[in-house]
Amino acid sequence: MKIKSENELSVTFPSLSSNEGIARAVAGIFVSQQNPTIDELADIKCAVSEAVTNSIVHGYKNSFGDIQMTIKLLPERTFKIEIKDKGIGIPDIAAAMEPLFTTDAENERSGLGFSIMESFMDTVSVRSSPGKGCRVVMVKKLSPIRRTPIHN
Repeated sequence: MKIKSENELSVTFPSLSSNEGIARAVAGIFVSQQNPTIDELADIKCAVSEAVTNSIVHGYKNSFGDIQMTIKLLPERTFKIEIKDKGIGIPDIAAAMEPLFTTDAENERSGLGFSIMESFMDTVSVRSSPGKGCRVVMVKKLSPIRRTPIHN
């Protein structure tokens, strides 16, 4: 069953490292419409940063292409964020998602990108095929809004 979004945004940008910050900022601004906690906002921005950085560094290794970020606000303060590229793809997703696995050790990559995404988001799923790119989908449900009582 497909859940209808209450609001959504899609943005496509070139795989330049300077655009990682833009993706992070756009995600933060969009999520802010639901008044997240500071920690929730930081978690989402960090997860987006990791996913976009993976596309730039690994997906388009030594080349350039487009990255598409789609953010959907679903019912009950839930956000679904998709980061998609048409880069080289991931031949072994299970291995790539293992902590400390990296294909770029010579450039001091830690191999913690997927682990960080999983620690900050409720769910992370990855689909990829060699030569066809990668799609990372992350979901985060925000905590209920806490109303501060007004004392006279």
